[in-house]
Amino acid sequence: MAQQHIPAKNIYMDKQSGKDFNRPNYKRLLRRLKPGDVLFILSIDRLGRNYEEIQNQWRILTKEKGVDIVVLDMPLLDTRQGKDLMGTFIADLVLQILSFVAQSERENIRKRQAEGIAAAKAKGVRFGRPEIAIPDEFAQIVRQWEKKEISFEEATKQCGMSGTTFYRRLREYRLAKKQ
Repeated sequence: MAQQHIPAKNIYMDKQSGKDFNRPNYKRLLRRLKPGDVLFILSIDRLGRNYEEIQNQWRILTKEKGVDIVVLDMPLLDTRQGKDLMGTFIADLVLQILSFVAQSERENIRKRQAEGIAAAKAKGVRFGRPEIAIPDEFAQIVRQWEKKEISFEEATKQCGMSGTTFYRRLREYRLAKKQ
């Protein structure tokens, strides 16, 4: 097939994950597609992460929008070819198999990710930002702040904490004092 130049205005790329369709450029693409247009996508999983999503998007694009789809990494999925009964049957069959594979792959990734996280936690790996230690002079800083000798901003600065962390540590400090 001869290589064609595609104008930049006709290329839609989203930086977010393809896990759902709340992607601005995908929505823009759907609005611009007209019957008879040809949509080139790199891989079938760009249409969704599970069987139902892929089937639904394929139906919307080919039936409701009336566009042809060319899946670049799967030449059998080219709705411009084989518009007869056999061609349609083969494309539908390949689509169903690939949709199933995409969903299985997504589930396997999620399962392996959960297993990896569980293994890391079992080894004592902590996730998230490192906890900010309470400074030794925290009680004194709190007293100065409560007496309005220093501002809230100054108290958080002296503690090296954000306001949210300061309030959380203050609650913990007061609870510990009560016990």
